[in-house]
Amino acid sequence: MHAFYDPTRTYEDNLAEGPFGVPADAVATRAGTVPLWGERVTTAFGIPAGPLVGSAACAAAFRAGFDVNVYKTVRTRAHRAHPFPNTLAVHLDGDLTPQTPMPLLADDDWERASSISNSFGVPSADPDVWQPEMARAAAAAGPGQLLVGSFQGTVGSGDGSVESYVADHVVAARLVKETGVRAMEMNLSCPNEGTNRLLCFDAPLVARIARAVKEEVGDVPLVLKLAYFAEDAALEELVAATDGVVDGYAAVNTMPARLVDDAGAQALPGEGRAVSGVCGRAIRWAGLEMTARLARLREHRASRVRLIGVGGVLSVEDRAAYVDAGADVVMSATGAMLDPSLGRAVRSADRV
Repeated sequence: MHAFYDPTRTYEDNLAEGPFGVPADAVATRAGTVPLWGERVTTAFGIPAGPLVGSAACAAAFRAGFDVNVYKTVRTRAHRAHPFPNTLAVHLDGDLTPQTPMPLLADDDWERASSISNSFGVPSADPDVWQPEMARAAAAAGPGQLLVGSFQGTVGSGDGSVESYVADHVVAARLVKETGVRAMEMNLSCPNEGTNRLLCFDAPLVARIARAVKEEVGDVPLVLKLAYFAEDAALEELVAATDGVVDGYAAVNTMPARLVDDAGAQALPGEGRAVSGVCGRAIRWAGLEMTARLARLREHRASRVRLIGVGGVLSVEDRAAYVDAGADVVMSATGAMLDPSLGRAVRSADRV
């Protein structure tokens, strides 16, 4: 069963016809008790940017008991998805680390999948399409539930200058705010935009963009979505540059890996797709480590930022491990896709 997003169908089919495999009955919504950015949510658990490609998928996630969900990243103009397939089952024993031998096998054997590829290219409709869609998704949140709008700027916007790149982030943020979402996430870590130098690793530029965006959106909480930082010094520089400006950090996005099919050929078709982001069980270590490191920095700085832990959350126990590491909110993409009952299970565990 593939819930919320079906990897055996194209991105366009998922957007137009999905979601698939989500139970029709809805959990009973109730007033939230967990404080989060001035809101109160029932459980600080949900689905990150990725599987929820439209309002129907977001509404299904809320019905299934995922209470804090992120609408898939949008842009200021239309951007096509990478060619199908985008998501394959990735097979490896143990963790995906910088030392893992490459390549990795990726195929459509979903029966034994716990890690998957993520190779979409951050597709986006035009704002005149996604704005009303995001507004419908925000309205689908019941009592104790919250939709987060994800956005990013596009390299090469305007005249191609840094100023135009910053301005594109600001416009995207304004368009997201206009939908009525009560929190937003700025995606600084998309693996499809080039894994060698992701935006999140340029602390001065991130700080410049974050300040400009916060000036635009005001009191709407702003979260920065991060990749895995190998060096503590780089992570400390980013936090020092943005703490006091933003309201939270989400980590991690995917980890890069070179993927091949069973014949040894490139698994995902097209130029520039030999390496893909991988998410799921194989990167749980990275998400937990980043959450713990961010929590230590928060304590050291006496900061009030909220932390969203993401990566390899496939069970109630995985979620608990993130909470123990310091996460205020925990999110599951691969786990939710493979098991749509996970939101209900977390709710039940919280009532014990």
